[in-house]
Amino acid sequence: MTLVMGMITTHDLWKTYVMGDEEIHALRGLSINIERGEYVAIMGPSGSGKSTLMNLIGCLDTPSRGSYLLNGKEVAAMNDDDLARIRNEEIGFVFQTFNLLPRATALHNVELPLVYAGVSGKDRIERAKAALEKVELTQRASHRPNELSGGQRQRVAIARALVNNPSILLADEPTGNLDSKTGEEIMAVFERLLLATEDAHELYRKYGGFEAIPYPERWMSLLRNPPKQAN
Repeated sequence: MTLVMGMITTHDLWKTYVMGDEEIHALRGLSINIERGEYVAIMGPSGSGKSTLMNLIGCLDTPSRGSYLLNGKEVAAMNDDDLARIRNEEIGFVFQTFNLLPRATALHNVELPLVYAGVSGKDRIERAKAALEKVELTQRASHRPNELSGGQRQRVAIARALVNNPSILLADEPTGNLDSKTGEEIMAVFERLLLATEDAHELYRKYGGFEAIPYPERWMSLLRNPPKQAN
């Protein structure tokens, strides 16, 4: 089967873990294609491989076999320095458990990826403040995580993921530790971020208006014994 090349393209992707004499197939021959600007939700029961797929897409892990192309480049051919650069500059991660430094302020937590990227102090602060503004949390910049609500902590995590202007934003169950109302507010943040991108104009033309855009735009379902291609 031939796939049209997207920003994220996998073909016959497998991830197998060996536990003693047993092989655990977390992913079996998964082929997907995600275009630039798409808002995609990956659904599935526990054990279907959602987090495994996210780790592979985010270059946090390597497949057992198969192909993963990121912007047309084979990830398996990249060295450790290339992968580290992609994780820091091209991909933003939002985790269920926030993963914030408890003694650092919201502003300093957001700055962290820029520290690793070697960005100067003045530029770091300006970019971190701009990222907090995108998630409407400017007034909480000097607060530490224990002084923030769960929803506010997740907004800080989203701002941290955005601060390097990544090509891809990966969110692994970003509302899993939140109540339903706060979860809806966090999903609304993702919707606003999408509408603030240059891809929003294409979405407007595609659906005939911003109010007609579905969120997420596309759903993928993984099963415990996944099919060859996710829809």
